[in-house]
Amino acid sequence: MIKPLVPIFITALLAGCAQPTDRAQQYLDEEFTNTLNKVTSVDSDKPQDFTEFQRQSEEVINNSPSMAKIYQPLYERISEWALQSGDTSELAQFGIQTAQLGGGDKKGNVLFTGYFSPVMELRHTPNEKFKYPVYAMPDCESDCPTRAQIYDGALEGKGLELGYAANMIDPFLMEVQGSGFVHFEDDDTLEYFAYGGKNNKAYVSIGRVLIERDLVPREKMSMKAIKEWVLENDEATVRELLEQNPSFVFFEPRADAPVTGSAGIPLLPMASVAGDRSIFPMGTPILAEVPLLNTDGTWSGAHQLRILIVLDTGGAVKDNHLDLYHGMGPRAGTEAGHYKHFGRVWKLGLEDSPTQAPWALPPEKLQ
Repeated sequence: MIKPLVPIFITALLAGCAQPTDRAQQYLDEEFTNTLNKVTSVDSDKPQDFTEFQRQSEEVINNSPSMAKIYQPLYERISEWALQSGDTSELAQFGIQTAQLGGGDKKGNVLFTGYFSPVMELRHTPNEKFKYPVYAMPDCESDCPTRAQIYDGALEGKGLELGYAANMIDPFLMEVQGSGFVHFEDDDTLEYFAYGGKNNKAYVSIGRVLIERDLVPREKMSMKAIKEWVLENDEATVRELLEQNPSFVFFEPRADAPVTGSAGIPLLPMASVAGDRSIFPMGTPILAEVPLLNTDGTWSGAHQLRILIVLDTGGAVKDNHLDLYHGMGPRAGTEAGHYKHFGRVWKLGLEDSPTQAPWALPPEKLQ
């Protein structure tokens, strides 16, 4: 998943007296004191698209009996509201409770980034072009090699090679995503590489390194910008950059299967989102004013109201930051790479049920 630049980005973007709106900040609401804030009604006039919520909620119910026990009554009530009303001021009439996320600026603006499922070209056996191995998890527990040691051959000869890539950056970017699809060009088969574990070393953002070295401007940083920089430089230079991140992710091959998040539920584009587990337990539905972008990655000037379900998480997705799943393939990757924009978010709950009082937080999250 793409989650590297959040603290620097928020600080740079929201600091100072001026209130820029180039990243879709809205500044519509009062100043909030908490991460989650109880609100009696939701005031939103944004165009609505609730079409994928029913399908995504069915994936949860059909694949997780434990989550269905908690969330099915809430999902059904949300569906009733969406079909019969859709008026955000009438949520309470359906027993739906709301808590607004305070946002990084305490004014309700929540950062949305994007992630996707890449499709990486591999070969089962190496040749002159496809020579960079992708590995399964070694039996190393806490004493795993660093990225630099792995690049130096620490895992060679252990039978862990799952395939060979044509460059170093494609496997690296799949590590950032946590999983992805693989097309083997030597036999034209498609497999899904699920997350198989990591070496338990600290994660360092290479995007941040490129910014600090003045190699890519902060305002132009994206996955696309990283890959363009990589393709313009020689292997030794690229390797030195990648080795700044000692963390290394391993994969587990599976037959071609639906993309699933950490909750184990198939993900639908623009219907599922990754969030902070301590705020959004897996399966939590949210109402979100999602920023809409132009093809060049700039904000279109509009938001769209969607019902999303939190079905994934990640180390850098904390507090007022959500990561929206965009789908599979290069186009989804381009769209996700541009996504660093703001929208408003409401966590939903159902009165007299396990999801009631969605504004409640564990003590360590209270502000």
